[in-house]
Amino acid sequence: MKINLHRWLFLAVALWGILPAGAYDFQVDGIYYEINGDEVTVTNETGSTQSNSYSGAVVIPSSVSYNDKTYAVTCIGASAFFRCEDLTSVTLPNTVSVISKWVFAGCTGLTSITIPELVTFIGD
Repeated sequence: MKINLHRWLFLAVALWGILPAGAYDFQVDGIYYEINGDEVTVTNETGSTQSNSYSGAVVIPSSVSYNDKTYAVTCIGASAFFRCEDLTSVTLPNTVSVISKWVFAGCTGLTSITIPELVTFIGD
C-alpha cells in the first residue's frame, strides 16, 4: 500500500510539471497579460497555440494597471496572436523590446504591424 501511494504521489508531481500553467494573470481592455516582476508580457487567453483571442485592430499600451500597480509592457509572448485570423493590425508601444516565437503565425487577415525601434529580439 505504501509503495502504491508513493507511485501516485510521484505521478501527481510529474503531471504537475507538464500541465500548462494558467493562461494569463489578468486582462485589461481585451488584452491578456502575464506578470514578470514590474513588467508584463502580452499573451493570449488560453496560453496555448489553440487560441484566437484577438481580432480587428489591436493597440498594445505602453503600460497597464492592475491591482493598484502599474506595469510596463515589454514583451509579446510566444504565440500571443497565433491563429488570430480576424486580426487586421497590431500596434506595439516603444516599451516592447522582445517579440517571441510564433507571435503572428496563422494571422491570415493581418495587414499591418507597427514594430518599435527598440525591439532587440524577434523569434521565429
